[in-house]
Amino acid sequence: MAAGAEHGLKRIVWQRIKDTLIADCRKSEVWKILILDQFTTRLLSSCCKMSNLMSEGITIVEDLHKNREPVPEMKAIYFMRPTAMCVDAFINDFKPKPKYKAAYVFFTDYCPDDLFDKMKKNCAKHIKVCKEINISFLPLEAQVFTCENTEAFKSIYTPNSQDKDQTLETIANQIVTLCSTLDEYPGVRYKKDSALDYGNKLAELVDNKLARHYELDDHSKKKGKTQAQLLIVDRALDPVSPILHELTFQAMAYDLIPIKDNNYEYKLKDGSKKEALLNEEDELWVKLRHMHIAEVTGQIPKLVKEISANRDEKKQADGKITIGGLSQLMKKMPGFRKQMTQKTVHVSLAEDLMSHFQKNVEKLCKAEQDLAVGADAEGQKVKDPMRTLLPVLLHPHDTTDKIRAVLLYIFSLNGTTAENLNKLIQHVKIEDESGYILNWKHLGVPILSTPSMFSFRKQPRKDRSDKETYNVSRWTPVIKDIMEDAVENKLEVKDWPYQSECPSVWNGSRAVSARQKHKGSSPDDLRSGSRLILFVLGGVSYSEMRCAYEVTHANKSCEVIIGSTHILTPRGLLEDIYNLDK
Repeated sequence: MAAGAEHGLKRIVWQRIKDTLIADCRKSEVWKILILDQFTTRLLSSCCKMSNLMSEGITIVEDLHKNREPVPEMKAIYFMRPTAMCVDAFINDFKPKPKYKAAYVFFTDYCPDDLFDKMKKNCAKHIKVCKEINISFLPLEAQVFTCENTEAFKSIYTPNSQDKDQTLETIANQIVTLCSTLDEYPGVRYKKDSALDYGNKLAELVDNKLARHYELDDHSKKKGKTQAQLLIVDRALDPVSPILHELTFQAMAYDLIPIKDNNYEYKLKDGSKKEALLNEEDELWVKLRHMHIAEVTGQIPKLVKEISANRDEKKQADGKITIGGLSQLMKKMPGFRKQMTQKTVHVSLAEDLMSHFQKNVEKLCKAEQDLAVGADAEGQKVKDPMRTLLPVLLHPHDTTDKIRAVLLYIFSLNGTTAENLNKLIQHVKIEDESGYILNWKHLGVPILSTPSMFSFRKQPRKDRSDKETYNVSRWTPVIKDIMEDAVENKLEVKDWPYQSECPSVWNGSRAVSARQKHKGSSPDDLRSGSRLILFVLGGVSYSEMRCAYEVTHANKSCEVIIGSTHILTPRGLLEDIYNLDK
């Protein structure tokens, strides 16, 4: 399994798939074909490799929606979403003539009765197993999940959207499958005062669906709440974090470099190009991704040595290598070559990012931080935000960077006057594309200041001025304050009402619920004491993902898991906002 997946969501999801989908099929000794749709392909590739599947007796993996040759002597496992499109594709495999000897059907979540009846009517005699395994989310990282639904943003925030309720319903189902996979029945809370109240709606849906799920779940030994808490927040809670230029390695890379499907293209010394996958298979990436860019280049050689030493120790512990022959063997080993490649990839990525930083990002960062924090690096309050913004507008930065700075200026004021807004739009020359700025109102973020503005209250911030930070990285995402307060049981009930409470005062401590066996006391064992799950409706940024790891690390007895409809990059978010009234 992957380095980063030894812990966390990916390992849990893979175990769940093995215990259900694969265990049911293991009973017959025949090699099998696995047939997946687009979502389940992503799901499986996020938590296992082809070699893991091979060792479970799966020899071929096919795409449900592509033309496939019949293999009538083999049994097929279907793992798919319960949609009309998938069910129709399945039926076509057995009508008029069956492509496979038999079918084992597994749905990611609840299959509607009409689709179930349609399958039964057409293919009953071919189906050996038909089950729902309750995994309709994607484990993206050890502590991050996503609903893999980029369309949700448009459905929820478009004015007069026709499918808003259906989208919230789908998201609620996906959150329930996450809780079920983690074996948690959490207390549910939401952020009150959100202008649009979607958090409240989603919290209610999730809570009702959780209750129903645990009522109907035959395998569930527990009907009561567990020591976990689920907080639901809306994107409007913190519009600043996804817009700022972030200078930690992962967030900066996804903001400044065109990385598609986690693939980073880099140049070798001979001028040729190569692609590298930035994921948790790469131990060096896992160690570097949350570091500040100022530290990354210096840390790479040290971390390569550390990873290498850990592997050597493991091999020596296995009794396979003598100290004397170690260095020679290391050089020949694929692992050593892989490390050298990883080192090249990350040095190249760090150099790429530093050149962006020196060219224009450094100039932007100072103004952005002053606007976001409301004070300069010396701690002096920013009295006139326009003076901070002007140098950015007068410099030949690209239009997107200017839009980002204008937005930070507006957020800092809680909205500006119509006259001022028009001047800014003209200055950035986006008269025909003013939606990049104006459409934030559809998220409930004030863009124009109105007399009723007192109804929009900004989240009070923690004072972190005594913490050592870089001048260009003083902002802390709002969500980190919330995570820390939740873990310490300091969230005000008037701001964070309970949709349903936990059995006792939840304090993120090592209190273990009755259903959990008492665990040992290694850091990973302690972590199972309690979980805090945060769901951000409308996308989560890389800097917010990082906070989940930081808070977990600081408080080893509570694991923080963060998820959303999808992952945001600043440019991607601006495009989504712009398209809301298209």
